[in-house]
Amino acid sequence: MKKNILLCLLLFLTSPLVFGQTKQDTLAIRQAALDYIESQHKPNPTQMDKALHPRMVKRTFWKDKATGKDYVRETTTESMVLLAESYNKNGDKFPASPKKEIFLLDVSERTASVKLIADEWIDYMHIVKLNGSWKIINVLWQYKDIKQH
Repeated sequence: MKKNILLCLLLFLTSPLVFGQTKQDTLAIRQAALDYIESQHKPNPTQMDKALHPRMVKRTFWKDKATGKDYVRETTTESMVLLAESYNKNGDKFPASPKKEIFLLDVSERTASVKLIADEWIDYMHIVKLNGSWKIINVLWQYKDIKQH
């Protein structure tokens, strides 16, 4: 009986090592998502750049006004860094207390799937751990009200 208890205790204590997720990883993943959205709240291109992998691609669906057809729009890291610099320059794009809910959907040793709900947007992110740093590599987003697309 004592052996079973010791074995269970040992497995419980070493489980973060087995699954690879540490408290520091969890905090770093959340911070990447926060840097992504907060860099837009208060224009900060350096903060955005810190959050994104250089080859990040952000996608959403859009409707072509001339044809009425849906298509996929893509944005790159470079565009997002420029957006963080200019989008909210006048401070009028977000409420006084912006919404930013982060849900870790799945975390593995070097990959994570995250959902961010921020005011009018829903972002699904893939975050990758490279050389010890967690960086956003993919984003799929939509407006909460899809009529805005």
